[in-house]
Amino acid sequence: MRTLEELNLVDDFLVNSLTSHKIYGEQSARYILECILHRQIGKLTVVPQRFFCGENTETHGIRLDVYLDEENGEIFDIEPDQNDGKNEMAALPRRVRFYHAKIDAGNLPSGETYGSLRNVVVIFITTYDPFGLNRMMYTIKNRCVEVPELTYEDGAQTIFLYTRGSEGNPPEELKQLLHYMEHSSVENASTENLKKLHRMVTAVKRDGEVGLAYMKSFEREERIRKQGEEEGRKEGLEEGEIVGKTKEVIKLGRRFGKSEKEIILLLQEELHIDKDKATDFLEKYDK
Repeated sequence: MRTLEELNLVDDFLVNSLTSHKIYGEQSARYILECILHRQIGKLTVVPQRFFCGENTETHGIRLDVYLDEENGEIFDIEPDQNDGKNEMAALPRRVRFYHAKIDAGNLPSGETYGSLRNVVVIFITTYDPFGLNRMMYTIKNRCVEVPELTYEDGAQTIFLYTRGSEGNPPEELKQLLHYMEHSSVENASTENLKKLHRMVTAVKRDGEVGLAYMKSFEREERIRKQGEEEGRKEGLEEGEIVGKTKEVIKLGRRFGKSEKEIILLLQEELHIDKDKATDFLEKYDK
């Protein structure tokens, strides 16, 4: 695990710590949003790692990285994402669909009309190209397939920002911001606004409370990792014991001239397994 000093703004811990910071949070979040959306942003309430639980234990919930509520305006969700696995990338549009659904469900009070549902902008900032067209910005909105020019405004918008994209003539300020977010060093703070942002990032990294929170998150991940390794070792030992016992039962059965049917019964009794599994074990380990 990297040190706090080595983190970049595409790491969810750092962007959470920055945008939720008691001094720099709203200011840094506003600059990032204004750079992406090219408009002024009103007063923001920042909710780091906003949870929307499932309806019950059987349904899926979500944890949003940076949830931003603009006073008398829109709701924003910023998601830095470096999960470039094939399956994760293929599922990204459906993941965004679910995020929109959960955010909407959590923002329509009982008794309110659908017309009062607020606009929601979900923004993914990725270090991989989600659609393979080398664009820095992909803006997604619902539309009518038969009549593309038909106005269909449902208030839902998704923006995918690929930090290394170049197609589509992206604005220079956005290019510089995304490059800085992936490589958050003083050398990449190439404008006055980015220099100001870098000073905020540096101050947050030096904040004792942030450092303590990072240490705790590191310790928590270490506990989870060790627990997983221990469970894996335990499962491995148990599997090894079962295989050894299976081979011993088969060997003894063959020595005493037992039929396959009898050996299967012995395996069921000794290993407490059903007939089908005992048959599979006999076929697999009778060598």
